[in-house]
Order: sequence, then structure tokens, then C-alpha cells
Amino acid sequence: MKSTHWMSAVVMTVLVAACAAPRPAPAQEHPHYIHALSDLRLARAILDRQQEWNVMRDQYAAIEEIDHAIGELKRASIDDHKDLRDHPPIDTYLDYRGRLHRAMELLDSVERDLHAEEDNYAALGWRDAAIHHVNDARGAVHRAIEDKRADQFRE
Repeated sequence: MKSTHWMSAVVMTVLVAACAAPRPAPAQEHPHYIHALSDLRLARAILDRQQEWNVMRDQYAAIEEIDHAIGELKRASIDDHKDLRDHPPIDTYLDYRGRLHRAMELLDSVERDLHAEEDNYAALGWRDAAIHHVNDARGAVHRAIEDKRADQFRE
């Protein structure tokens, strides 16, 4: 009878420990990746426009980095169980006045979104890679702004 009591105590201890063990948190539905993807797509659309060759070179470099960032965020979003189709359509009536500055504002917004707390550690590598690509895109847009300013100064 004592051995049965002892086994019951062990089983009870194991059950209590299992119930008290921390469980992985379910994926939270936060809009950071979805908002960042939307802003990246809009920045890409704004930058995809004919310009002087020296500005175009920088724009295309920014677009390439944005494409890489979008790919990384898609991988992170899939791992985070976010709905990638949940994004607003891109405005087709874009005002191209000040578009380089608008693209920079969007990339700044993306960077803020991506620095939000991430609850899925598996997605951190992709998120960090996306941040790197966004920073490179910001550098390319900054160069495009400087090139555009230099072109206007020469005129």
C-alpha cells in the first residue's frame, strides 16, 4: 500500500510541475509586420519612377534593398502566423512631388515598426535582416536626395 501512495505522490508532483511549466505564448496578433510591409510596398512604388540617371541608380539600389526587406519580413510573418494578404492596396494616384522625402519617411516608419518587441524568437533573424536592408535602402534614398539636389543646383 505504501508503494501505491508513493507512486501517487510522484504522479501528482509531475502533474503539478507540468501545469506550472511555462508554455510558449501563442502568436500575438500585432500589426507591426503588416504595417511595415505596407509601407515598404508604398515606398517601392514611389521610388519606381524615371529620373536622372544618377538618381535612378540610387533609386534602384533602394528598390533592391526594399525587395530584400520585403522577402525577409514575409518569412518572419509566415513564421509568426501573420496574414500576409492583410495589407491595404497601394495608392495608384501618388503625388511625386517630394517623393524621395516621402519614401524616406516611409522607411523611417518601417524601421520604427521593426524595432517593436518581437515575441517569436524564431523570427528575430529575419526581422534583423529586414532592418539591415531597410537601413541600406535609407542610405540609397539619402544618396538619391543628395544627387537630386546636386542636379537642381547645376540647372
